[in-house]
Amino acid sequence: MTPPWYVLTGGPCSGKTTLINELKGRSYSVFPESARTVIAAQLATGKNIEAIVADPLALEKLIVAHQQELVAEAPKDQIVFFDRGIPDNVAYLRKFGIPVEEFFTNAIQSVTYRKVFLLDMIEFANDAERYETPQEAAWLHTEITRAYEELGYEIVQVPIIPVSERADFVLARL
Repeated sequence: MTPPWYVLTGGPCSGKTTLINELKGRSYSVFPESARTVIAAQLATGKNIEAIVADPLALEKLIVAHQQELVAEAPKDQIVFFDRGIPDNVAYLRKFGIPVEEFFTNAIQSVTYRKVFLLDMIEFANDAERYETPQEAAWLHTEITRAYEELGYEIVQVPIIPVSERADFVLARL
């Protein structure tokens, strides 16, 4: 039986973190985006974003390893929302022209989510952990969708509406 785990995903700047915070405020178990956590930790060591993304394979492996830690911590008997799922990394590997090697395939196969909520893109804004351009964000959005479709996940498209309504929309479709 698949645990009641749900992925909130979409390209950079689709409102995932804002929606995760809204769901957390409603007392749901949530897990933050691993890429942001990993990049923030690297920035804290004094590295700049260019140095962090200079070795995209190493970065993606760190991100997936962190995601696997979160999955190991996630309760299997309650609703959990993940800000991105492990299959999101396939889109990033494609962005960098890196083949999906066994490490990633094993990670993807090690977890199953009940449903994937794909958030429509909002207006692009940059921040310390976001290194993509608006064009790359749109391309990644498409590739993330494709990655989950290839794995056979049910994808629910979440429209651009106020965050509280987005939360209601998601919760009504669990």
